[in-house]
Amino acid sequence: MNRWIPVIAGIAIQLCLGTAYIWGVFQPEVVKTLAWSQKNAALTFSLLLVVLSFGSIVGGLIQGRFSSGFVILGGGLILGLGFFLASFATPANPWIMWITYGIIGGFGMGTTYTTTIAVCQKWFPDKRGLVTGIIVSALGFGGLVFTFVAKYLIATRGVMETFSWFAVIFVIVTFIGSFFIKNPPVDYKPKGWVPPVKSTNSTVSAQNFTPTQMLKTPQFYLVTVALMTASAAGLMVIPFAKILGISGGLTDAVATSGVMVISVFNSCGRLFWGWVSDKLGRKNTLVGLMLIAGTSILFVAAAKSYMILVLIGIVGFSYGGFLGVFPSLTADYWGIKNMAVNYGLVLLGFGVGAVASSYIAGYFKDLTGGFTIPFIVASVAAFIGAGLMFLLKPPKLKQG
Repeated sequence: MNRWIPVIAGIAIQLCLGTAYIWGVFQPEVVKTLAWSQKNAALTFSLLLVVLSFGSIVGGLIQGRFSSGFVILGGGLILGLGFFLASFATPANPWIMWITYGIIGGFGMGTTYTTTIAVCQKWFPDKRGLVTGIIVSALGFGGLVFTFVAKYLIATRGVMETFSWFAVIFVIVTFIGSFFIKNPPVDYKPKGWVPPVKSTNSTVSAQNFTPTQMLKTPQFYLVTVALMTASAAGLMVIPFAKILGISGGLTDAVATSGVMVISVFNSCGRLFWGWVSDKLGRKNTLVGLMLIAGTSILFVAAAKSYMILVLIGIVGFSYGGFLGVFPSLTADYWGIKNMAVNYGLVLLGFGVGAVASSYIAGYFKDLTGGFTIPFIVASVAAFIGAGLMFLLKPPKLKQG
C-alpha cells in the first residue's frame, strides 16, 4: 500500500477530532441554553481532554490485539454516541454534558487520536516529525472547518441539535477511514532510506520500551510534567477565545473569528514546528516554544481590539507546536513499537493540565471578571516547563 494512503485517511479523521478545539464556539451558547456558569461549562472541555488521555492508552492497548482499523471504527462510534447524547442536556440536568460530550466523547477521540499518529509514524521513520505535524495539524485545521459548520447549524438548528449532526459526520468519516488505517510490514523501511547509526548518546532510541519500562525512566516524568505546564497557556485561551475577544472590545462576529484564528495557528504550529524539530531537534524546539508561550500569554488579558487576535494567534501557534513535537519526542526516546500506549501515558500530564488550566481560568473569570491572574499562572508554568526541558537527556538503553 502506498504509504501516503494512511496519512490521507488520518487527516480526514483528525479533521473530525478538531471539534475538540471549537468549544469556544459552543460554550457561550451552552451557557445560555443550559443556564450554566462559565466555570462549569469550561469543565466540559477539560473533561474531554483528560479522558482523551485515557482513551489514547486504551486505544493503544487494543491496537496490539486487534487491527488499527478496528480501533478507529470503535473510537468513531463512541465519539459519535457521546456527541449525540449531549443533545439531550437540559437546564435541569446540565451535567449530562460532562458525561456525554466530555467523558464519552473524549474517550472516543482518544482511541482514534494516538492510533492514527502511531500508524503514520511507522510508515515514515525517515520523516517522523514532518508526518506527525501533518497528521496533528489536520486536527487543528478541523477546528477552522467545523467552526463554520457549527455557526451555521447553531443559527439554524440550535446548539443542542448541532451536537447530533456532528455525531453523524464523525461516524461516517471514521467508518470510511478505518479501512485505510493499516500498519506497515514489520521492520518496514522506505526505499532508499538508511536508518541512522544509534548509540547510547543518540536522541533516537535503539530499542522499543514497553509502557512499564518507560514508566521506570525519570525522563517520562520530566516529559509528562513539561507537557502539562507548557500547554497551560493554550488550554486557558482556547475555551475562552470568543469571550476574550468580546471583553477586548470586538463585536460578536469578529470575536467569533478568534476561535478560527486560534484554530488556524494551532494547525499551522503543529505542522511547522514538527518540521522544524526534525532540523533543530525536539528539545531545542520545545524550549523555544515554551518561552514564546510564557511571554505571549502575559499580554493577552490586557490586549484590546484586534491585537487580542494577534496574541491568541501566537499562543495557538506555540500550543500547536507542543502537540506536534511531543509525539515525535516520545517515539524518539522510547521507540515506535509501543508509541500509541506510551504517548497516551505522556498525555496524562496534558489531561491533568487541561482540567487545572480550564478550571482556573473559568474560576477567576466568574470571580473577578478577568483573566489576568490565570494568565500569569500559565506564564510561570510555561517557564517551568522550559526549565524541565533544558534538564532533559535521552533515556539510557535497556539492559539485556
